[in-house]
Amino acid sequence: MSEVEHRRVVIVGSGPAGYTAAIYAARAELSPQVVAGLTFGGQLMLTTDVENYPGFPDGVTGPELMELFQKQAERFGSEVLLEDATRVELREHPFRVETDSRSFSADCVILATGASAKWLGLASEERLQNRGVSACATCDGALYRDKAMAVVGGGDTAMEEALFLTRFATRVSVVHRRDSLRASKIMQERALAHDKIDFVWNRVVVEVLGEDFVTGVVVEDPEGGERSTLPVEALFVAIGHEPNTQLFADQIEVDETGYVRVEAGSTRTSLEGVFACGDAMDPHYRQAVTAAGSGCMAAIEAERWLAARGLA
Repeated sequence: MSEVEHRRVVIVGSGPAGYTAAIYAARAELSPQVVAGLTFGGQLMLTTDVENYPGFPDGVTGPELMELFQKQAERFGSEVLLEDATRVELREHPFRVETDSRSFSADCVILATGASAKWLGLASEERLQNRGVSACATCDGALYRDKAMAVVGGGDTAMEEALFLTRFATRVSVVHRRDSLRASKIMQERALAHDKIDFVWNRVVVEVLGEDFVTGVVVEDPEGGERSTLPVEALFVAIGHEPNTQLFADQIEVDETGYVRVEAGSTRTSLEGVFACGDAMDPHYRQAVTAAGSGCMAAIEAERWLAARGLA
């Protein structure tokens, strides 16, 4: 590995949060280093059509949007490294971030590593992602207007997704592996009372049907093995997300599911000089626009933190 290179700001992760933080940090003349990762761009790289990001009245694809974000960050002086961080050391200052080929020390670190949707693990599910299979009803529900849809899951997130989808769907089938929901009582009551939602109890999805787009899902009784087909044209997997915080979760305060804890109304973490933005600290909204907003906040707070210590 090469010698350690010092930066005032190192941003770990890309996507709307990381790139927005880079734009603001670069415009503050902090020359940020972005360790973007091999799968740069975050979850939007898996999204074909983005219709809810402001400024694009005709929509834009996720990869196109992330390419624009990256170009804008680089225009103002951000250096983007398309390698995964292999080590993030936050116990001592200056902080340390390493990849397979380079090593950086940093006065300030912004964590923008995002979160990954949990999937069912089916080959057909992966093949039909963005062609009827999604993990975000808010992002993609309107794309399947006037179609029958299915939601997999039994928690609050699944109920929220199902209820949201009733605005567009002709019918929403909730597939749950048990005979009762894990969701909070109020969310259960809302979903169970909705005339557009029906429940497929004691079943798991074992295959997603369709060549170019989803045409149905095969569900199976995990006890008896009995199978049947649901004719739907969209499948929303709502079995949770996992924050990508494994590299540093043992060094910083995180919640019980691994999301970085930040001060209310801020991106400040439990460590001085370390800020977190985007889905790595947001288990609630998980939208490109909210991630971008928190990236802006992180860069501004980082610049002020550095300035207060004569480092900006």
